[in-house]
Amino acid sequence: MIVIGIGNAIHTFAGIQLRLACAELMRQQGHEEETGRAKITPAFNLPCRYVLHTVGPVVTGRSTKQDERLLASCYRSCLELAETYSLGHVAFCCIATGEFHFPSEKAADIAIQTVKEYQKSTHSKIEVIFNVFKDSDFQIYRKLLIAD
Repeated sequence: MIVIGIGNAIHTFAGIQLRLACAELMRQQGHEEETGRAKITPAFNLPCRYVLHTVGPVVTGRSTKQDERLLASCYRSCLELAETYSLGHVAFCCIATGEFHFPSEKAADIAIQTVKEYQKSTHSKIEVIFNVFKDSDFQIYRKLLIAD
């Protein structure tokens, strides 16, 4: 999950321990996280075991093919970490669609297709939940998921 927008809510409710854990990950790594990659931390005060962190592409103007590849990589990287940690469920927010300005409908399509491709190619049994906060995002996901 990103550190701007929904990420701020996650960090607030998880408690200071999450910010400290993220700071320690970055200190050990020696640089900011690359766009499209993911990390995992304990969830601390949240009602789940872990938080998956990813950095989505920042879109200025129209999204590009590179932006699309990077967004798909965000989802794949998170799913790979979830597999590594034997997680049964993953809830994704609308990565990069808020402060990072990725177009919502295109982002939803990328999210759904990337998850389906990952599950098909890896035979993953992870249950994926698309957790949206805006009614407009709900309508987009509903339309795309029903169409499939």
